[in-house]
Amino acid sequence: MPRPRADALRNRERIVAAAREMFVEFGSAVPLDEIARRAGIGNATLYRHFADRPTLIHEVVLSVVSRIADRADEAAAEEADPFDALRRFVHAASAERIGALCPVLSGAFDVGRPELDAGRARMERTVRELIERAQAAGRMRDDVAVGDVLVAIAQLTRPLPHTGCPDMGDFIHRHLEIFLDGLQAPARSQLTGRAATIEDLRAPMPH
Repeated sequence: MPRPRADALRNRERIVAAAREMFVEFGSAVPLDEIARRAGIGNATLYRHFADRPTLIHEVVLSVVSRIADRADEAAAEEADPFDALRRFVHAASAERIGALCPVLSGAFDVGRPELDAGRARMERTVRELIERAQAAGRMRDDVAVGDVLVAIAQLTRPLPHTGCPDMGDFIHRHLEIFLDGLQAPARSQLTGRAATIEDLRAPMPH
């Protein structure tokens, strides 16, 4: 199969980036022609790459999960202090606004899609390794787990009711610093319950 041309790859990347931005701002039901307009391409080009909305959502989810894993890898490789690596990752991951994308992620993250399963597994593994390194170095309290960190990122990047998504970055990063202070060792409080695991996040909610 011939490789896609460079301009075709650029158009695809622009579509996915525009879709991610607009899903954050307006939800995944945003008209596709509005996504094409923001990407600076025509409707026909969008449909040539993505035949329908579920296909585009699938690609956005893959992109977000991959980017989050990349941020974890970069932080681990470039920061000498394990907790500084975790701090850098948490702030970088918040830029993906995963909280605002939660409805999209939960709707598209179904079983039986190997690319999504592999991407999610890589993301979980890289974040878990960051946490374990910080805990092994005595820099992070040992009564939290990867689920706690991912829940906090998701919750702190979720838009408040009746507010727009833009211009929330300063508030998000401010509150992430408060959260990160609470993760450091020695712990200054006794947490209730137990550390949240990835399996806890996957468990169905009680009705």
